[in-house]
Amino acid sequence: MKSLIGTYECKADAKGRIMLPSALKKQLAYVSDKGFVLKRAVFQPCLELYPMSEWDALMVKVNKLNRFKKKNNDFIRRFTAGVRAIELDASGRLLVPKDLVNFANINKEVVLSSAVNIIEIWDKDKYEQAIDDATIDFADLAEEVMGQDDHDDIS
Repeated sequence: MKSLIGTYECKADAKGRIMLPSALKKQLAYVSDKGFVLKRAVFQPCLELYPMSEWDALMVKVNKLNRFKKKNNDFIRRFTAGVRAIELDASGRLLVPKDLVNFANINKEVVLSSAVNIIEIWDKDKYEQAIDDATIDFADLAEEVMGQDDHDDIS
């Protein structure tokens, strides 16, 4: 799958429906007919929206875990807790189940943020707080994760 691009502010209605912005719908058009998987994020108080093809690829990896190891079983149970297969309705909206709305503390203002091949769904205030918190040490994190040693490039 190609990478998704963009961060979008939108609104959730009282039933938990979120209208996808047209720019995001266009990016997802070629995968939306197969549906999506919506789940709790592992590290943040947000939700993750996987196109079904991305979810299937991830499940291939998870399926290789030895289920006779307790930590693997515990991981699978927690990783898949609250997972839902969902589709866009005729109006192009996602219906977020109540338990997932509660997990992510989603109120009216929502941020949809691309994260390479998935979309993170955040309560706007929580998203802004997470970005502010991450700003403090992002330079160090970027260097650690993406930095290259200069001497590796010398021939």
